[in-house]
Amino acid sequence: MPYVTVKMLEGRTEEQKRALCEKVTEAVAETTGAPAQNVVVFIEEMPKNHYAVGGKRLSDGE
Repeated sequence: MPYVTVKMLEGRTEEQKRALCEKVTEAVAETTGAPAQNVVVFIEEMPKNHYAVGGKRLSDGE
């Protein structure tokens, strides 16, 4: 049973997350041979104030 974790910044719509899960499931099933019904997808959304690049939080702007 494949498990996939997708970490991304918050802000996507429910429709976008639904489409992401469908496409990830399809890709994993196709490439591993696992049945699609056995593929588990976790979405971990992070607020911008919990994510930094180059020492600056994304919530602080540029």
